[in-house]
Amino acid sequence: MAVVGATGAVGTVLRALLSERADVWGEIRLIASPRSTGRVREVRGEDIAVRALGEEALGGVDVALFAVPEETAARWAPVAAGLGAVVVDASRAFRMAGDVPLVAAEFNAGAARERPRGIVASPGCTALSTAVAVGALHREWGLTELVLSSYEAASGVGRFGVEALRGQLAAVTTAEASGAELGRHPGDIRRAVAEGRGNAAVAAGEEAGPGDPHRIPVALNVVPFAGELGEGGWTTEELAARDETRRLLELPRLRVAATCVRVPVLTAHSTSVHARFGSEVCVRRAREILAGAPGVVLCDDPAQGDFPTPADVAGTDPTWAGRIRRPEDDPCALELFVCADNLRGGTALNLVRIAELVARERESG
Repeated sequence: MAVVGATGAVGTVLRALLSERADVWGEIRLIASPRSTGRVREVRGEDIAVRALGEEALGGVDVALFAVPEETAARWAPVAAGLGAVVVDASRAFRMAGDVPLVAAEFNAGAARERPRGIVASPGCTALSTAVAVGALHREWGLTELVLSSYEAASGVGRFGVEALRGQLAAVTTAEASGAELGRHPGDIRRAVAEGRGNAAVAAGEEAGPGDPHRIPVALNVVPFAGELGEGGWTTEELAARDETRRLLELPRLRVAATCVRVPVLTAHSTSVHARFGSEVCVRRAREILAGAPGVVLCDDPAQGDFPTPADVAGTDPTWAGRIRRPEDDPCALELFVCADNLRGGTALNLVRIAELVARERESG
C-alpha cells in the first residue's frame, strides 16, 4: 500500500488507522511532496522514510490512498492507476466523474467493484455523514428533499487550517489580556487577529503575509462561507454537498439546499438536517432505524444532555445522530443533527475500509 499525502492532516490519521487495524498490506509506503522527502514517520511500530511523489514511488503498488489536494490527485491518481494500483482518492477531483464510483463503505460498498479507470472516489465528510444517516431513513420512507446546514471544523482545510485557528485564538486571547474588549465594535476581532499575525511574523523575522487559509477570522466567530465561490452564489463546498449526496443516494433530481459554515472547532463537522419524505414519518421508528444503521450511533436524549457535539465525536469512527424531531406542521419531515470526525470517520476511515474491500476482492480471486 502507498499513502500519498502521508504527512498531512488526513495522512497522519491514516497512519494511525493502519497501525490499529489488521495488517493485510505487507509493505506500506509513505509518499508526500518533495519538501517532505526523507522525513521519518511511524506506521505499525516501524519507522519509514517518506518518498517523493513520482512514478518510481508509485511503481509496484497494489492500492494507493490519496489524501492530497485536488490538483495533485488529478495529475497523479491516473498515473498510479496506470502503473497497476487501485487508487482511493479523498479529494474532489473524481467525485462526479461518471466512470469513477463514489463510495461510502458503510453505505454502498458494492459500488467499489466497478472502477473502469482504476480509481474509487471518497465523498466529502458532509455528504458521507448525511448519506449514511439519511440513507437509512430514505429506504423506509422515500426521501424527497434535503436542507443542510453544515458547521465545519478548521481541519476541513487541512493542517494549516488548524494552525491558523490556533494562531487566531492566541491573538485574540493576547488582545483581551491587554485590556481590549473584543466584539464591542465592528472589526475588533479582525484587527486583533491581523495584529497578532503581524507580530508573530516580525518575531520570526518574516513578513506578515496572507498565509491564513481562513479569509475571515474563525476565532470567536461563525463564517457562512466554506470553499470557493461557485455558480449562482453557492460555494464549492455547498455544491459538493448537494451533488455528492444526490450521487450517493442515487437520487439525481433530489431537491437539496446546503449552507456550509466554518466554525471555531478544531476537528469534527456537524450538520443540521431537514429531511422531507414521500410518506408520513414516525420519530420512534426513525430512532429505531438510526440505532440499527451501519456506521451510525444514535445519541438522542436531550433531557439528559445526550446529543452529538464535536467535542464528543472527535477521535471516533461513526456518524453520530441525535435531536430527532418531527415538525408540528409537516408529518412527512424530520429534523436531526449529525456529527462526525471529518479527518477520521469522515475521510481516513472510509479510505481504509475501501482499500480493505479491494484487498479482500483480490484475495478471493
